[in-house]
Amino acid sequence: LWQSALGTLNPNPTDSCPLYLNYATVAALPSRVSRHNSPSAAQFITRLVRNCLPGGVNRCIVMVCERSEVFASACALARAFPLFTHRSSASRRTEKKTVTVEFFLVGQNNGPIEVATLKCLASAAEGIRLAARIVDTPCNEMNTDNFLEEIKKVGKDLGITPTIIRDEELKERGFGGIYGVGKAALHPPALAVLSHTPDGATQTIAWVGKGIVYDTGGLSIKGKTTMPGMKRDCGGAAAILGAFKATVKQGFKDNLHAVFCLAENAVGPRATRPDDIHVLYSGKTVEINNTDAEGRLILADGVAYACKDLGADIILDMATLTGAQGIATGKYHAAVLTNNEEWEKACVKAGRNCGDLVHPLVYCPELHFSEFTSAVADMKNSVADRDNTPSSCAGLFIASHIGFDWPGVWVHIDIAAPVHAGERATGYGVALLLSLFGGASEDPLLNMVSPLGCNGDFPPDDMERDSKRRRLV
Repeated sequence: LWQSALGTLNPNPTDSCPLYLNYATVAALPSRVSRHNSPSAAQFITRLVRNCLPGGVNRCIVMVCERSEVFASACALARAFPLFTHRSSASRRTEKKTVTVEFFLVGQNNGPIEVATLKCLASAAEGIRLAARIVDTPCNEMNTDNFLEEIKKVGKDLGITPTIIRDEELKERGFGGIYGVGKAALHPPALAVLSHTPDGATQTIAWVGKGIVYDTGGLSIKGKTTMPGMKRDCGGAAAILGAFKATVKQGFKDNLHAVFCLAENAVGPRATRPDDIHVLYSGKTVEINNTDAEGRLILADGVAYACKDLGADIILDMATLTGAQGIATGKYHAAVLTNNEEWEKACVKAGRNCGDLVHPLVYCPELHFSEFTSAVADMKNSVADRDNTPSSCAGLFIASHIGFDWPGVWVHIDIAAPVHAGERATGYGVALLLSLFGGASEDPLLNMVSPLGCNGDFPPDDMERDSKRRRLV
């Protein structure tokens, strides 16, 4: 029966076959993928599990893959099981559902998985599901107050007390971007920082996350078809929170700061108006010509804080920044913009290693930054020509507040499209950060999936994939 089931599988790109009255299903993944996809075929794993996993309280998944694909496969499986739901049937359910995941390794280095590796996979899965839960939760529950509680909870788990700057203190200390965007909301804006500072650290890394808990567009208000789903505009901050928790739990050798820029872009008597001019934390002035281009304003304050106050050598900001990102790089690939070519390549490779796919944007400030020219301020906050690579321009706006001649590494990841699949959050960004910075981790698995660390266990990019029988869920 098993051999017959395998014989029926003809993946194009995937295929599945039910076994024994649908109590089980065997599914085949693509035997080959293109160079811009992950060898793990992570997106297909999530999709197959969502569509094919039989129902029940106690369920089991057996993942057949090579050791180099274990991390990406585990992260893909985690995305298939979101935590948030307000369906009334869920609240009446008494039994707890359990899903057991087993890995069967094939190919080279196919010995049993170590307990430490399983703990790393569990930490990554927990971080992904935390990020997805925050993004899925609507703003009447996940406002800035409750997001801060999530940050405090993670801090408590890790023994870290967060630094929090809120409301009028933001204004007093010069955070004109965050304060200007969030001042009209019932729940005040905030800047929160979680800091991991181990002995022996050799460099300082800052992750800066966009945490717009809801985006009405402000007075440049969104329409009735474009506003639904804007609870997801905190996806960057949510990913950084989930990744920070997993990274620190697995041990991290360098200084790591997670900076959360939290605000609700609301409409009200105190809302920022087009034509208003704000002084941002960098000291630069910004003329507002579009209140719906708010994410770059809060991130500009966040990266300037990371540079001036935290002394970061590497600054990465992650945000659901532009709708144009989905047009530029699609639904599955986030867009990366960076001042460093090696880090651009590393982001793409990390995406292939972990399943959170990434593709580069054009970095050319000398041609594009003139889009923000203002007659009365240092810059406007939205481009003059929306047909001139708006996703690149939005990232350049953020970079301008640390300076295009800043000697450190700046990386901008726009995750507007891959932050969700349909009406569900994906937890995108957690796996990418774990992989990208895995070289500074104390965890061997994260070292292996890092493009900047030890990755000797990965097959060459042009190695032929093995037969489809080795690509089974």
